[in-house]
Amino acid sequence: MSEVKLNLVDAKRVLHGTIHGSVADACVAALSAEPETIEELEAALARYIKPGDTNGYFTWFSSIHCPTNFRLSSAESEPIHDFRAALDTEPWDAGIVVIDLAARIVACESTYSQPGPEGEVFYHDGHALTEIPILYRLPDDWLFVNSADAYQWSRERRVRERATSPACDVRPILFGRPLLQFIVNAYLSLPVETASAATTAELPSGDDDEAAHEALAKEISTIHARWLLTPRDDLRGQSPRDVLLARQDFIDFDLHTRSLQWSLQNEGPPCLAKDSFAYRFAGFGTHEWVLYYDLVRHLLHSLFELKSSKALDLDRNKEIDQLLATLDQIKTDWLESPQTDLDGRIPAILIDNERQRLPQAIRPGDMIVDDDCPMCQMFGDETSALGMGVGFWHLDGSSMDDDFAFSYFKTRQEWEVENCRREEFNREFIRDCEERNQRLAGGEALEPDRFFDEDELYFKTTRIARRPNFDSHELDPTGGHETPLSESDDRDNSDCN
Repeated sequence: MSEVKLNLVDAKRVLHGTIHGSVADACVAALSAEPETIEELEAALARYIKPGDTNGYFTWFSSIHCPTNFRLSSAESEPIHDFRAALDTEPWDAGIVVIDLAARIVACESTYSQPGPEGEVFYHDGHALTEIPILYRLPDDWLFVNSADAYQWSRERRVRERATSPACDVRPILFGRPLLQFIVNAYLSLPVETASAATTAELPSGDDDEAAHEALAKEISTIHARWLLTPRDDLRGQSPRDVLLARQDFIDFDLHTRSLQWSLQNEGPPCLAKDSFAYRFAGFGTHEWVLYYDLVRHLLHSLFELKSSKALDLDRNKEIDQLLATLDQIKTDWLESPQTDLDGRIPAILIDNERQRLPQAIRPGDMIVDDDCPMCQMFGDETSALGMGVGFWHLDGSSMDDDFAFSYFKTRQEWEVENCRREEFNREFIRDCEERNQRLAGGEALEPDRFFDEDELYFKTTRIARRPNFDSHELDPTGGHETPLSESDDRDNSDCN
C-alpha cells in the first residue's frame, strides 16, 4: 500500500487525485518554499523530484475551481459547502493527504508515512528515488492534523486568522524613506555640543583624537539601536529588529539544507522565482541582517561627514530634503557597488540571492589560503580527483557591536543569560590557565594542552613538526630531534604542515 489520495487546495481551486505516497511527502517538504498557489507548489517540487517532459506533476488530477470558497462570513454557508464538495475525502490505498496552501494546514491520514513540519525526503532523479537526503523545515505557522475531519473543523478559523494579518512588504520601510527620515531627525535632534563633538571626529586631523572617535561611535551606535528597537505603526506595532529577526532561523536553515544538497548533487537546487510569494514577502536571513547593519552604519557615518564637511545654508525643511536625497543616493551607491569588506561582492546581489534561497557558492580555488602550499594547490585544483568540491561563503556578524540591539537573541533576557554564560566560561578558562602555569612552574609533569601551553612548550612535548624554513638549515620537518632555530624562523603554525 503505497498510494494516497492527495488533495491540493489554494485560494482558487482544489486538485485531487491518486499518487505515490513519496510524492505527497515531497509536496510537504516543498512547503518550505512557502508556496501560496498550486503553481508555486509545483515549481518548488523541482527541488525534490526532477521534472520530466510532462506539463506538470498533477496533470491527471481533477481540478475544481472554487473562487468563492474563502468568504469569511459564517452566515454565508454555501461557499463552505461548495468547498467541502470539492474535496475528495474518500480514502485510497494507504490513505489520504490534504495540503491547504491558503489555510496552511496539512492533514495526513495515511499508513504510508506521517510527515511533519521538519524532516527529510530522498531526491527522485526522474526514474527512481536516490540515496540523497534533503532536509526540510516549514515555517512555524503550518498546522498538522491527523484526519480530514480535523482539517475541515480547523480550516475556516485558520483562513480567518490569516486574512486578519495579510503579508506585508516591509523592505520599503526598512530600506526606504522611513529609515532615512529617522536617521536625519535623530541627528538633527542631538544637542548642539554633542553633534559638534561627534562631527569633529569625522574631520581629517593630524592628531588621532581617540575621545572624539569614541564619542562619534557611541552616538552612531545609540541612533542605530534606537531605530532597531523602536516599535512602528507601519510595521504593525513591531520594531525593525523584530521584523529582521522574526524568520532568520527559518531562512538560514533552508539555505543550509540547500548548501548540503548542492554538495551532494554537485549542482545547485532550483531557486525561488522572483514573482513568487516567498520572494516578494521574504524574511531576513543572516546575510541581509549583517548587510543591513553595515548599511545603516554607512549611512550614519556619511551623515556625520556631510554635516562636518559643510554647513548647509538652508531653512530647516530644505536642509532635511537635501539630506534625505543625498543619503538615498549614498544608500543606492553602497548597495549596488562592490565592497572591499565583502571581497568585492555587491550587497544588493547578496541580498537578492538570499531572498531567492541561493547559497553563496565559491570555487575550490577561492578557499585556498596558502598559494605556496602544494597540498592546498591540489585541493584547489578542480580538475584533480583530490580537488575539493563547491564551498560556501557566509557572513556571521562578528564585527557588529556587542549590544542586545545588534545580537541574534529575540529577547534581552536571552542575551543577558548568554552574556553570563560567556563571562563564566572566560573566568573558568583564566582560572584553569593560571592553575596549569603554577603546576608547570613547580616542576609537575602534565600532558600537553594546545589551548593552554605556549607554542614552544607544545611543540617540544608533542614533537609536532613545524613547517621547515627553507631559508635556513632547519630542514627536518619530522620533529624527530630538535634543530637550531634561525633568527628568521617565525614559527607560523597557521600553514599546512
